[in-house]
Amino acid sequence: MIVAIVRFPPIDPISLTEARDLFGAGAAAYLDVPGLLWKAYLRSDDGTQVGGVYWWADKASAEAKYSQEWLDAMAKKYRAEPTIEYFDAPIVVDRVSQIVRVEPPVLP
Repeated sequence: MIVAIVRFPPIDPISLTEARDLFGAGAAAYLDVPGLLWKAYLRSDDGTQVGGVYWWADKASAEAKYSQEWLDAMAKKYRAEPTIEYFDAPIVVDRVSQIVRVEPPVLP
């Protein structure tokens, strides 16, 4: 399993309400992304940085999503080039399901 953290450098500050509207407009598009298990949108306290934390079944799925087309669209949307950091996630504690995961869950 892989966790990717996508960050955008400082931007013009956006409020929490603006962030919800901005993120909410495209969130449903992530429901059918192959290999994506979970995504959380991020906004810094001062509203100058945004990004996302993604939990992927495997790195190939993450890299397929972060295509040049996706990078270009995100740079246009947020007026900044994103940075992407990858981390192995050998163990995930899933409190909602009360499971300690060593393998990714089966996607519907």
